[in-house]
Amino acid sequence: MQGTVATYDASTRSGVLLLDDGTELAFPARAFDASGLRLLRLGQRVRIERDADGEVVRVTLPTMA
Repeated sequence: MQGTVATYDASTRSGVLLLDDGTELAFPARAFDASGLRLLRLGQRVRIERDADGEVVRVTLPTMA
């Protein structure tokens, strides 16, 4: 699944993603930390991994495996 960074707070390492269907999806610091990324920019495309409960567990760049 992919989306676009709508908000990102570097101090909390969390934010909100905007999915292609217009749905907003919050992600916690642990999902950002699992990515290995150092920062996110507003409007940046990202790939989203979710667990069985639908919670975001990892946010990465679309080109990362």
